[in-house]
Amino acid sequence: MTLPDRSALSRRDYLRALVAVGGASALSACLSENDGDEAVDVPSGTDDPDSLPARQHAWNEFLSRDDDGNVQLPEHHVLTALSLSTEPSDDARGQVEDALRGLERAYEWSNEGLVFTIGYTPAYFDRFDGSLPDSVDLPAPEPIVGDADAFDEFDAVLHLASDHPEVVLEAEEGLFGERDEFNGREIETDLTGVFERVDDRRRTGFVGRGLPADHTDVDGVPDSIPDEAPSLMGFRSGFTESQATEDRVTITEGPFEGATTQHVSSMGLNLRQWFEQDSQHQRVQKMFSPKHADEGAVGRTGEKLATTNGLTDERIAATESDASDHGVVGHAQKAARGREDGKPPLLRRDFSTVDDDRPGVHFLALQEGIEEFARVRRAMEGDDLDVTNLNNGITGYIFVNRRGNYLVPPRSLRALPPADPT
Repeated sequence: MTLPDRSALSRRDYLRALVAVGGASALSACLSENDGDEAVDVPSGTDDPDSLPARQHAWNEFLSRDDDGNVQLPEHHVLTALSLSTEPSDDARGQVEDALRGLERAYEWSNEGLVFTIGYTPAYFDRFDGSLPDSVDLPAPEPIVGDADAFDEFDAVLHLASDHPEVVLEAEEGLFGERDEFNGREIETDLTGVFERVDDRRRTGFVGRGLPADHTDVDGVPDSIPDEAPSLMGFRSGFTESQATEDRVTITEGPFEGATTQHVSSMGLNLRQWFEQDSQHQRVQKMFSPKHADEGAVGRTGEKLATTNGLTDERIAATESDASDHGVVGHAQKAARGREDGKPPLLRRDFSTVDDDRPGVHFLALQEGIEEFARVRRAMEGDDLDVTNLNNGITGYIFVNRRGNYLVPPRSLRALPPADPT
């Protein structure tokens, strides 16, 4: 891998670029960048596994909050695609569990340390004689609305997230025999011999105020993106009252009680048209709703919103009339029609990306079953609305390249789970 040119990038942009490149050389460059006054003191983890949550996806209690109380995701993310190099066995399961425990001992479960999940595809479970229980809704990925051309069909994906780029790189490299230590602790067990990395499916990204504007050197990321924007589309997301809770997305019965399902859509973005042809008023209309724009309820990047995206039952019910009366509808407004009993079914942990030097988003959603994601996605498409594609929320600006579905088991079953653990 060729490392980015340090002289051409700000320090923050250089570190982000190193995460995208990955590998031992990128980690070495990242650690060298942090020598001296800016060296990072990463808090250690725990030797007591019982002190950690039983659910892999239980992050919220341990992550930081913004001034409004919304959960702040870690800034740097890596999705490491994995392919099994051996058949699941008790020895292999023991090795995977020991390797993951090594991460938990080395890094605090937090933004400043590391949070992670390992999820398994339907293709992984197809190798077993038995099938997944009825309590698990995990179909093979499909287009849903005819807009994806590839699917994740490897065995598993490891989602690593931290505020510190060197942590996600060190964790990834250490799990595959490229490091002797995690955060100063000797690595006793790794994943080599059980999993191989699928390098061409590795994905990376970032989320946080100001990070997208650092990437205007990338073709397709315009200079007009607001300096304070937390995402490439320019607006805040992840409002507490507009997200499902971790309890809501948890499977509550059967042998995988405590698990969740994960969907990942990898999408490209047409940001030049979004920022340079549309006005701020139009962007607010298309991202939220026409009324949000008319009332000035959002602000430049969503700073006027606190713990909710402002979509009331009345505004959601007005989606069809907004299409006919205003000729435009909002993305969030349409997607909210997929709620159940007024409650959001999805917990979003998506992040922006410039993988392959193109702007995009890795839309990562957790939900109890994949059908819930599909229902929201169909609602978001807005095929039933009398509106042109360009005014149909953000559907004219996003282009899905890949989709993948995963089961994220409870921590007790995270190491090579059988299809039916009973």
